Amino acid sequence: MRYIDLYQSGELLQRIRAAYQRLKSCDLCPHDCRVNRLAGETGICRSGALPKIASANIHRGEEPPISGSRGSGTIFFSNCNLSCRFCQNFPISQFGNGEELSIRQLAEKMLKLQRQKAHNINLVTPSHFLPQFLAALFMAIKEGFNLPIVWNSNGYEKVDVLQLLDEIVDIYLPDMKYAADEPARALSGAPAYPTFNRLAVREMLRQVGQLQVDEEGIGIRGLIVRHLVLPVNKAGSDETLPWIAKHLGEATHVALMSQYFPAHLARATPGIDRPLTAEEYDAAVEALEEAGLESGWVQELEQERRPV
Repeated sequence: MRYIDLYQSGELLQRIRAAYQRLKSCDLCPHDCRVNRLAGETGICRSGALPKIASANIHRGEEPPISGSRGSGTIFFSNCNLSCRFCQNFPISQFGNGEELSIRQLAEKMLKLQRQKAHNINLVTPSHFLPQFLAALFMAIKEGFNLPIVWNSNGYEKVDVLQLLDEIVDIYLPDMKYAADEPARALSGAPAYPTFNRLAVREMLRQVGQLQVDEEGIGIRGLIVRHLVLPVNKAGSDETLPWIAKHLGEATHVALMSQYFPAHLARATPGIDRPLTAEEYDAAVEALEEAGLESGWVQELEQERRPV
């Protein structure tokens, strides 16, 4: 793993220090709350100095290169820098269900998942705990940790923050949620989401390239983009998918997701207060095909993934 070289050279320790400096006036995400999280202040993500997780288990429901045959070592971080009205994990992301851990305890969770033979460590919604993750990685490496790292994020990220993860993250698994600012603000509280998101995924691609797999089809390194299709094209699928093909490349692996349902506050939100229809998802599949994106996965409405 490349991060072991960074550990040995002292670069990882330097990045940990730089990341923790940002917590003093937090600017880890585009919200730029500027609260002192080290002093107990919290901003939009409602998170302080300690990492908080909802679970750390073997998960077999991800894309095939992530889950593989033994499962992905998935760590669900509590809280979120978005406030999606339709979030299906809202008890974790919006209500903050979970427990605060020490850095040592987070490192032990990673090591335990390695002992359980997980293919990788899959960090779900980790962006607001980036410094804490880096510190836990440092501790885990001392104990023999060497699994690939999957950064499974909502895609509302800053390029200069992502650069702290260069040569540390092996597989980026970001969302591309919206093509326009208005639905991003209204449905997720994410000003300028398309601008930040598109810059972020380009930086992710620069770092890791297109997806590479081993002889068993397990992801080694690369980018997989997730796009959740929303009712009445609120996600802008017909704009996002051609953008991916043009700016990231037609070889980009895309998981086109059909499992939208009106969770959390969605039933009280006009336009997204009903399930996705087959016609809406089929239109997104057509946009995917017209864009020339032939690598990745589409789904049936009952959520079973099938190759493009």
